[in-house]
Amino acid sequence: MKKLLYTFFLILGIISAGSAIAVDTIKAQKQSQASQSVQSQVDKNIADKTAEKRKKIVEEAIAAVLNTEKALAALENNKTDEALKLLETVTGKLDLIMARDPDLALAPVGISETVIDVYTDIDSIKAMTREAQKALDKGRLQEARELIKGLASEIVISTTSIPLATYPVAIKAIAPLIDAGKIDEAKTALHSLLNTLVVTRHVIPLPLLRAELLITEAEALTENTKRTEKENKVLDGLLNAVRDQLKLAEALGYGDKELFEPMNKQVEEIENKVSGGKGGKGWFDKLKQQFSSVFKK
Repeated sequence: MKKLLYTFFLILGIISAGSAIAVDTIKAQKQSQASQSVQSQVDKNIADKTAEKRKKIVEEAIAAVLNTEKALAALENNKTDEALKLLETVTGKLDLIMARDPDLALAPVGISETVIDVYTDIDSIKAMTREAQKALDKGRLQEARELIKGLASEIVISTTSIPLATYPVAIKAIAPLIDAGKIDEAKTALHSLLNTLVVTRHVIPLPLLRAELLITEAEALTENTKRTEKENKVLDGLLNAVRDQLKLAEALGYGDKELFEPMNKQVEEIENKVSGGKGGKGWFDKLKQQFSSVFKK
């Protein structure tokens, strides 16, 4: 399932417990033309990463969860024999998974993705952050949470999995309860078991992803030593967009000054090198290495 949540900030006011906080103008801001130019690549990158994770879904694990749910439904309808047969099927599916890969800790059963993309200016983000910090300093945690909850620009890929260290053991412990006529206990155990599915989240900051794609385009132009005036302007726009995306990533907390300062320095060095229409190869190597180290974390 794909969930898309695009967040646009205009004006935000929060009122609570006799006090009022108003952040005057949270201005919606369009992406630069350069950033918009890589949006299709951003979408493809997200789709590729989700597809890669989806390949790891284990069909037997999906069947195990579905049959666990069916077994619970059978018990709700007093069909104990049917429930026992379904639990036997679950055990068989899980045994097969573990026989194939004894070291597997989590067996994926589902993938979902959520995109949160805030379009606003850096000053507005900083203003919101300051207001949230003031609320925190005064112990108003809920106000602070409301203020910053939309301050994100990221793709979150969530994977739901069966924990193989505990799920099979719990399934095998439920059958004796049914045999002993302890149906309510068995139903409670199945409810609890289904709540033990593990959700892991992989977060990809969109400003950093966009910056990386912009760098690829800028590098291709930089290597052209016979650029036209129009191409020089395009290159300037790409490098400016990289800088803007880095600023946005830092303002949104996807890294601190220590992380972004070397990247910004590299962008500045590249801008100096390409001035006057100059070109060359290898000028982006260090910057690309910095991005690679970030995405590997």
